[in-house]
Amino acid sequence: MDSFKHSSNKSRLARTFAKVLHIRAATGVDKFQKSKSNTQEKVKHDKPIDEIHQRVFFNEEDEKLKKRAVMDAFLAKLFADISSVKAAYAELQYYQVPYDADGIQSVDQILVSELKSLAELKQSFLKKHLDDFSLETTQLSAEVQEQKNLIRTYEITRKKLDSQRKLKDSEIIFLREKLEEIRRENKISEKRLNSSGSLSSSSSHEKLNFSSLSPANFLSVLKQTTKSIRNLVKFMISEMETANWDLDAAANSIQPDVVYWDTTHVCYAFESFVCKQMFDGFNLPEFAMPVDSQSKEKPREFFFDRFMELKSLKAREYITWKPTSMFAEFCRCKYLKLVHPKMEASLFGNLNQRNLVNARKFPETAFFDLFLEVAKYVWLLHCLALSFSPDGATIFQVPKGCRFSEVFMDSVNEVTVMSPQNLPEVAFMVVPGFKVGKTVIQCQVYLI
Repeated sequence: MDSFKHSSNKSRLARTFAKVLHIRAATGVDKFQKSKSNTQEKVKHDKPIDEIHQRVFFNEEDEKLKKRAVMDAFLAKLFADISSVKAAYAELQYYQVPYDADGIQSVDQILVSELKSLAELKQSFLKKHLDDFSLETTQLSAEVQEQKNLIRTYEITRKKLDSQRKLKDSEIIFLREKLEEIRRENKISEKRLNSSGSLSSSSSHEKLNFSSLSPANFLSVLKQTTKSIRNLVKFMISEMETANWDLDAAANSIQPDVVYWDTTHVCYAFESFVCKQMFDGFNLPEFAMPVDSQSKEKPREFFFDRFMELKSLKAREYITWKPTSMFAEFCRCKYLKLVHPKMEASLFGNLNQRNLVNARKFPETAFFDLFLEVAKYVWLLHCLALSFSPDGATIFQVPKGCRFSEVFMDSVNEVTVMSPQNLPEVAFMVVPGFKVGKTVIQCQVYLI
């Protein structure tokens, strides 16, 4: 019994001892660990502090560079897909005009595919799955894809411009054919006019009679007169250029201190000069020529008959037929007044035409034929004006500097009239105006 108690106490003591030893061992280990930790910290503190900071800094920089590279690859892929959509859309527009169903269908499939690719990129961005892209190949392949799409867009644009060029070429060909057709029609009309007078058709000549005269008849002859004057001026300018004239200086001598809207507008100065000389004395019987001074007392039918006699003939034919007529004298006087001797010598190298005209003969030159055409229509206009009642048709002019009036004037240089308070001024009158009864035929003016 005692022996049992003794053994029991021994075992309890052993357990207690072992427990104490375990605690001490644990404490000793802790102390050892603390000592070791302190030693390590001491060793670590002995190393340079900058090296530790550099490692941390480099790790953070590497992470930032990686994230930036991933984002750059994503953006490169995004812009490449956008360029693909742009190229596909450009190609879709190309196939719409002219309409190509097969081309539109094939491009539509490409466009849908590219839009799906953009949708996938959007989902990758929202879910932050940007690491799925291969940094080594994504950015390079995206750049190559974008360049290919750019070339594709340029190629489509080139095709579109080429098709537009072909369309314009076909339009040019059509317009040229139309122009040739109009020219042929004009030649036919000119032949009819030359053979039958100033109005547009033989039927209108038959209808034209003294009792049915109207301002429309007068306006028709005036248009032919203006056209003939411009043909003469074109020829004069051509001869001046051949003779090395300074056209600006010549125009300035006719209409001084005028600033033209366009350099080609100097022709209007020469037109104004021709009109001024040819229409001088228009309101007077026989243009105030001394021959046959009793014409003022002759009835209106006399002037209408004179109109009808000349209108159906060419001017040269008439003066050859009646070299001593009032019209022949009118041509002689107006030529000597219009063409200055210095001008004739400069343009033609001599005064042969002037000498022939003074001798009441008529030169057979292109310039004189154009002059005769002008003289014929001015004379016809004068005869027709004296055929109207009660006071016939009268000429009127407007001075330089007056305000533009749409009632009495028509602008040859197409200046836009802004408001009644800001009306342009007349630089000079080109073609005079006329009053036929209560009808006003506008004069033509150059505005500044």
